[in-house]
Amino acid sequence: MSAFELYDWVVEPGEEGERIDKFLAEASEDWTRSQIQKWIKDGLVHVNGEPVKGNYRLSTEDEITLKVPPAVELNIQAEEMDLDVVYEDADVIVVNKPRGLVVHPAAGHYSGTLVNGLMHHCKDLSGINGVLRPGIVHRIDKDTSGLIMVAKNDKAHLSLAEQLKDHTVNRKYIALVNGVIPHEKGTIDAPIGRDPKNRQQMAVVFENAKHAVTHFVVMERFKQHTQVELKLETGRTHQIRVHMKYIGYPLVGDPKYGPKSVDPRIEGQALHAGTLGFQHPRTGEYLEFTVPVPTDMVELMEQLRQLG
Repeated sequence: MSAFELYDWVVEPGEEGERIDKFLAEASEDWTRSQIQKWIKDGLVHVNGEPVKGNYRLSTEDEITLKVPPAVELNIQAEEMDLDVVYEDADVIVVNKPRGLVVHPAAGHYSGTLVNGLMHHCKDLSGINGVLRPGIVHRIDKDTSGLIMVAKNDKAHLSLAEQLKDHTVNRKYIALVNGVIPHEKGTIDAPIGRDPKNRQQMAVVFENAKHAVTHFVVMERFKQHTQVELKLETGRTHQIRVHMKYIGYPLVGDPKYGPKSVDPRIEGQALHAGTLGFQHPRTGEYLEFTVPVPTDMVELMEQLRQLG
């Protein structure tokens, strides 16, 4: 059985007085308040080293620890789905994920995901990430389109995960951002962690953060926008979206990190995982795949060209 996942926080000024269950429910999009309350009841939530009740109200500098239990066996159903399979063999499958498709089930959301479709498409997926994420080595956000690699067995999973850890996987994205970037290329080296002002978001922060590096090259400039190609050196949650916001060029259509009035011409952030390259886990051969940007991004950029 998988080990518990450990999470910890220190209560910042301004957060005091909030109920512990509400605080934790807002800390992750994957956790519900009822789930948090059960974990509290099961003694998995400690404040300053002691278990607490769900109505405990926080004090500044309280140290919170949460032990998330491993996923229990759930009946995740295989579902017929029209998958865009770019490559497949006995060890790995590469899929071009459309915008709007969630990668894997989460608590309270067990159907209609890429995993459900993969389980129908192929019966052999690695079990390393448990029943909710079979075969999933890495993920891309629901409204990000593009390439994702999935392991069919544990040996392949370990190899691909190690390549991600060593930063040898070639991941390039195409994005459309707000604003005109004046320079031709750049590197954003800024740590990413949970946003202390909004725990449902990530941000560039310098405490409780992870090293994050994104490289970008300008592809085309429009009147008020820029098309960029981005290469990930690390793979943090929402990394591109956070980094581009940090340097003042948030992604078009991004409801979480972009302008409050999102562009109505596209649903979700204009971000596409266009290139994916890795060493085959069995043969060692380098494989690289590229898929074109989705139609809605193409049409939006054509409209921007016509505006001059």
